[in-house]
Amino acid sequence: MKLSITMKLNGQISIHMFLNTSCCLSVHSEFLDIVDVDMMRMPNEINKTQHHTTFYNSDSLIVRRGQEFQVKITFNRPYKPASDKFAVEFVIGSTPQYSKGTYIPVFPTQERQSSWAGRITNTSENTVTMGITPTPDCIVGKYYMYVAVVTPFGIRRTRKDDSRNLYILFNPWASADAVFLDDETERQECVMNEMGIIYHGAYDDIAERDWNYGQFNYGVLDACLYIMDKAAMPITNRGDPIKVTRKASAMLNSHDDEGVLVGNWTGDYTYGVAPTSWTGSTEILLSYATSKMPVCYAQCWVYAAVFNTFLRCLGIPSRVVTNYYSAHDNDGNLKTDIILHDNGRIDRNRTKDSIWNYHCWNECYMSRPDLPAGFGGWQVVDATPQETSDGMYRCGPASVQAIKHGQMCYPFDAAFVFAEVNSDVVFYSRSKEGTMEPVKVNQTHVGRMVLTKAPGDVTRRDITDQYKFPEGSKEERTVLEKAEEFGCQREKSNPPDADVDLVLPTLEVTVGNDFELSLEFINRSDQRRVVDIYISGSVVYYTGVTSTEFLESSVVPLCSPGVKEVVVVESKNYMKHLVEQANLNFIATGKVKETGQIVTAMKVVTLHNPKLSVELSGGARVSEEMMATVEFTNPFTFGLEGVYIRMEGPGLMMPKSKYYSLIPAGSTLTWTEYFSPLRAGSTRVMVTLDCPALRQVRGQASVTIQP
Repeated sequence: MKLSITMKLNGQISIHMFLNTSCCLSVHSEFLDIVDVDMMRMPNEINKTQHHTTFYNSDSLIVRRGQEFQVKITFNRPYKPASDKFAVEFVIGSTPQYSKGTYIPVFPTQERQSSWAGRITNTSENTVTMGITPTPDCIVGKYYMYVAVVTPFGIRRTRKDDSRNLYILFNPWASADAVFLDDETERQECVMNEMGIIYHGAYDDIAERDWNYGQFNYGVLDACLYIMDKAAMPITNRGDPIKVTRKASAMLNSHDDEGVLVGNWTGDYTYGVAPTSWTGSTEILLSYATSKMPVCYAQCWVYAAVFNTFLRCLGIPSRVVTNYYSAHDNDGNLKTDIILHDNGRIDRNRTKDSIWNYHCWNECYMSRPDLPAGFGGWQVVDATPQETSDGMYRCGPASVQAIKHGQMCYPFDAAFVFAEVNSDVVFYSRSKEGTMEPVKVNQTHVGRMVLTKAPGDVTRRDITDQYKFPEGSKEERTVLEKAEEFGCQREKSNPPDADVDLVLPTLEVTVGNDFELSLEFINRSDQRRVVDIYISGSVVYYTGVTSTEFLESSVVPLCSPGVKEVVVVESKNYMKHLVEQANLNFIATGKVKETGQIVTAMKVVTLHNPKLSVELSGGARVSEEMMATVEFTNPFTFGLEGVYIRMEGPGLMMPKSKYYSLIPAGSTLTWTEYFSPLRAGSTRVMVTLDCPALRQVRGQASVTIQP
């Protein structure tokens, strides 16, 4: 006989459950009843250790799909397989349905199985241990669990109890999961590591920014699931990493959907936190989940870092990458256009394209069944709102392999990322009549280098070769020709190189110092050359957008071999115009008098900020009190006003902050915080100091915590 009974859970959810029941159940015999359910959810128990979820600061059971977990069910008497019937039920969403995979009954016998496998792994007196294996493509999110038994009077079901909540995540350890990554070192880095290093600065002066992804911190998993709820993402789509990452790419910015972060590149952060001040993702995600309002403010590395937390928290392998000299052109071609007056000077009014000194995005690892074979693996996703894709500010997932091989038609947004790493910089000379003539093409400036953190180490890893073939190679030419077939315009003309080269030096300059900028001219002809050179020095945002031009200078050197001209740059000229990240952009352009050829050179000088001193003291043992001491001396001749200091550390402390209204010139501040480490292992405390006059001052201290 088959019994079909409709039950109400909490008076809201209608669920159909089908169990084979026997006609010979005696009303007089003691029927099976549920006494206790043990989710085996403690950090040191088998479920969390086998599923790599021990670090999650949560009382609930957290497991990964496609892999067995166990629950213990205690009945009022020993379980009799021949006559007793029970099932473990999992529901997710507001209207669970068996047909949609949002209601899943799991049975203990081989004769009766559903999509999730069930089996009894152990029986001891009245307690049954049941192994349950979710499908490797099941919905990712928060499930409620019930146990139901057949009695002579109908189905008896446990009440809803938060202690039996269950989180199911993506599983990069399971070969049948779409996010399977067959490299344990990479998995440890791209799923389990909380300590990030994000690269910035310039390609020839690389700087590092420490970041606490904090994917295991209390409340972060719920905040990540809330992001999908806020996006009204259908529950049934939440098992597909392609759909999850594309939706999250839109939701991490607030442009069109009240998403997580508000972008701000103005330099005025009065109504929020300066992007350079954040030390990690936890504070941002918890604030968003609590207030239900976008958090102020972010720039590209903040978007990438918080997106990385979201991905790692849900179990999708991910990493933050930095592209040095990232093109952002306004007309969607493969050219970044710089317009010059006929005397060789830049026409700033007509030069609309910008080259970001660097740009950060994410890569996440997954199969791509929607693409031909070979285009799975690392995929670019980018939450920084630059251009719309299908009507929303988002980007990706775009296959890195598709970008490298010029397959620009493959979804999603491969053409946009391809242009970011492959554009040519074209200098045009504009005549007084308005005609434009290309005078120089630089094919190697954009996408100069792509970096990410090396797995299992604190060093960087150059992954440029994953995005493009070597400059000038046969393969590169083939890829660019293929891109043109897809409608991308390139500059076909090849103006002859000038026989005079101009080289600007690589400089390391501390903010507030005067320095010399030497221009080296190399005359490759056997004749005398005179060059009329115009040098422009601007304070620029890292996006390449000019804030203020502080230097205009002309030189007319007579070019014989090894001639150098020196321009003195005084700090008083640039200090009052500095914006965050303290970049100075020098562009030298000019014309060779004898030939009319154009000479150009560009150089970004990243100013180095003073450092914070961070010292840790104490026993360096779990739960034993330690002390972090931060020290900073104001090196300037003026006071620093409105100073915020932030501090946090993975497994050590949640984010803390302190405000100082004024740090007088030459004075020293000291801030001491007490904390007790939560878990053993190598970690670090990360600290930032930030104020309107001085951005991006950082410090960190590493420590190994003993059990």
